[in-house]
Amino acid sequence: MQATSDEVLIGRIANGDRLAMQVLYARYHVRIFRFVVRMVRDELDVEAAEAIEDTADDPHTALEKKDKGAILRKCLTGLSAEHREIIDLVYYHEKSVEEVAEIVGIPENTVKTRMFYARKRLAELLKAEGIERGWP
Repeated sequence: MQATSDEVLIGRIANGDRLAMQVLYARYHVRIFRFVVRMVRDELDVEAAEAIEDTADDPHTALEKKDKGAILRKCLTGLSAEHREIIDLVYYHEKSVEEVAEIVGIPENTVKTRMFYARKRLAELLKAEGIERGWP
């Protein structure tokens, strides 16, 4: 499961997905740092590396996030096309309100209004699926 997920992330990174790179970095940065410190054999730094907390998710948390991710994707399909487009551009492509307005060809205030109603509807859909809060 982990290897497949990493492979998917690497594929997304190859296509320029910055969020996928952030996820992969968060998953491995502590382990890689510890490995490199061991490679250079600096004993003082090895102790420092061992003191760094590994914040990677345990398998249970990773599974919960995967399940919530599937529910979120399902709920996103319940939004109108206009709302889905705004959510996709803002949250997945990290575009600003100004950039979204230019891309979609609508006023910035319309982008803000659509984002407000899209998030409100998404919260309702998630609540109906039993998710009222973010990640654990």
